[in-house]
Amino acid sequence: MSRIFDALQRSGTEQTGVEYADTMSVATSLLEPREAEQAPPAATADCPSVEVSLSPDSRLVFLTEPESLAAEKFRLLGVRMRQLQQNRPLKRVLVTSTIAEEGKSLVSANLAGVLARRKRQKVLLIEGDLRRPALSAQFGLSQPGIAEWLRGDSCEVQNVYHLDGPDFWFLPAGHPPDNPPELLQSGRLSLLVEQLSTLFDWIIIDSPPLLPLADTTIWAKVSDGALLVVREGITEKTPLRRGLELLKRSDLLGVVLNASTDGNLHNYYQRYAAERK
Repeated sequence: MSRIFDALQRSGTEQTGVEYADTMSVATSLLEPREAEQAPPAATADCPSVEVSLSPDSRLVFLTEPESLAAEKFRLLGVRMRQLQQNRPLKRVLVTSTIAEEGKSLVSANLAGVLARRKRQKVLLIEGDLRRPALSAQFGLSQPGIAEWLRGDSCEVQNVYHLDGPDFWFLPAGHPPDNPPELLQSGRLSLLVEQLSTLFDWIIIDSPPLLPLADTTIWAKVSDGALLVVREGITEKTPLRRGLELLKRSDLLGVVLNASTDGNLHNYYQRYAAERK
């Protein structure tokens, strides 16, 4: 475990020149109890609360297996995000991958979950993949979302739900539209994201894959940085190289390695490296 902390410290120092907290202080912060709840602002308090019905094969380990190694790795990822936030403007985090089935939705939901567990931070998870939304099914939900808002004419924030259990807010994709890029480029997306940014401390965007679609580049324009998810045994070098070319160097926060077979990680999960490719 100490090797992982050391790697996070080294990569952060190389990027920013700022030395992060030592391993012991970071570990201590992970063990601190969550602070007492405070009333959310009126705009988020008006969001309806919904019960989450997890599927039997759910991989939302922050909720179902909080003491597992996987949940611990997501907590480390959350710590790393907070450290980066201290040294650069960072609130709207895009989570993407080069192709489908690499685990970006899994990472998005678990990252939102661990960020919401600290210091009363208000976290919004956006289901940004309008073509193949996966998160609503994970939560057992079927509500209107982004697609309906973008097709409407209201300027008020709507279709945001507070998820009981995970204790964060969720903006689903809604009913898949016929023309996602055209809908996302309508100009209303930036208006929506700007409004949401005033209400939440973190906005985690589960976007479509980088290839072969243009949807992710639209989301990247309203984000502060991107995490790229790669999956061992699935992600190939050529698509990965093409995907990295689509992301601006300054936008790439780091890479999450999913399904690693590294024996030091007990044959599981994500190893996070903030080195820019």
